[in-house]
Amino acid sequence: MGRMDENAALLDRFAALPDAPGTGVGEALLRCWSEPHRRYHTRAHLAAVLDRLDELTAAGEGGRVRPVALAAWCHDAVYDPRAPDNEERSARLAEALLDADPDRDEVARLVRLTADHAPAEGDANGAALCDADLAVLAGPPEAYAAYAAEVRQEYGFVPDADFRAGRAEILRQLLVAPRLFRTDYGAGRWESTARFNVRSELRLLTG
Repeated sequence: MGRMDENAALLDRFAALPDAPGTGVGEALLRCWSEPHRRYHTRAHLAAVLDRLDELTAAGEGGRVRPVALAAWCHDAVYDPRAPDNEERSARLAEALLDADPDRDEVARLVRLTADHAPAEGDANGAALCDADLAVLAGPPEAYAAYAAEVRQEYGFVPDADFRAGRAEILRQLLVAPRLFRTDYGAGRWESTARFNVRSELRLLTG
């Protein structure tokens, strides 16, 4: 799919949301997702998260479709690998773009959750968004390897030894979590594969 076709397909998905915000909001967000410095946090990642949300919704665990989908559109809208506060800045962008929207505060709350992917017990919206965002960890080996390589490219300015140490720490934090996925569907379908992939990457990084 060419870039124009990909953009059109994503904008069609945005327009299909219940009571979709104006097309200008979708276009502004898509410009963010199309920034040239991105390698993993691209339109392809956005589409993948939306696909996983559709999967969770079909299983009855997608939360409230409208705010969760809008949060997916906004969650990495601001992405600077050198900055420590991308989630907060993305949430503020969501608040600005959705200024008069009834779901504005919930969308911003959900975006902020993606900083640590730790929704509270019973937070169906948060569980759905976080699980959809982390579902990349459960891809087939070649897809996971491509994801890991794209993350490394985004941090190309970091020396290799420092990247390995930092990435390894992130992977260890994932592995000590009791559950990576908070929905029953995610835990049943994605948990074991994700842990296998994360352990495999950690072994590669640490030798």
